[in-house]
Amino acid sequence: MIAKRIAPTLNYLLLMVLALVVLYPLIFTVFSSFMTDKEVSNFPPPLFPSQLYMDNFKNAIVGFPIIRFILNSVIVSSGITVSQIITSSLAAYAFSFLNFKGKNILFVVFLSTMMIPWEVTIIPNYLTIKDWGWMDSYQGLIVPFMAGAFGVFLLRQFFLQLPNELFDAAKIDGCGHLRNFFSIVLPLSRPALATLAVYVFLTHWNHYLWPLLITNRASMRTVQIGVAMLQHAEVMSWNLILAGVTLVLLPSFLLLAFGVKQLVRGITSGALKG
Repeated sequence: MIAKRIAPTLNYLLLMVLALVVLYPLIFTVFSSFMTDKEVSNFPPPLFPSQLYMDNFKNAIVGFPIIRFILNSVIVSSGITVSQIITSSLAAYAFSFLNFKGKNILFVVFLSTMMIPWEVTIIPNYLTIKDWGWMDSYQGLIVPFMAGAFGVFLLRQFFLQLPNELFDAAKIDGCGHLRNFFSIVLPLSRPALATLAVYVFLTHWNHYLWPLLITNRASMRTVQIGVAMLQHAEVMSWNLILAGVTLVLLPSFLLLAFGVKQLVRGITSGALKG
């Protein structure tokens, strides 16, 4: 009896230790952003700052266009997220409820694009954006990512779980596909849509290579490139660099804080049918 009580306690302690190990770089980054130059230069550096030194954030904002970088990333990530929700939901509805010749083969071919590495498509995408004159523009950052196979797969698996009785009743009432889509499917698919939104936003918030390739002006840079610019400019001032990193991480923290429940619910509910 005692052994049965001790085992769960040990499991939780082990999980807490592993969680602290995983979170240590994040905790160190946030705490170091409040340290002075002298504190962060100590070896080994202290984990907790002696005071909340806010000048690091002030210098990062004043010395570099961090706010502009964050705004660019918000615009780009939000535009891609909205676009993928629209395209993925429409495509998933077609693959779930419409009957047309070659549907299954087309769906398999569509999913097979997930196995193509992103690096393979960089050169043709870059040449296309350059020929269209979209360098240093929001459309150049957004358009190549407006559709994705993962979102279609995730939403299709969720749509297939919806009860057929709803669509039979709607068909008797004279509902067509558009009304089914907007009045039945989308309202019932909020967990899956929220999951896709959180996943896509965070994925493209962390993009580095593509914005680096097609943007040359500092006013069009995104946050990941902005942090790299901060490091090159003040390579020895780690408290200033980590203050900029903390500002960049703040939107991700907020999104995960409000969307993690929907993220887990959407992934687990769409994993199995039935």
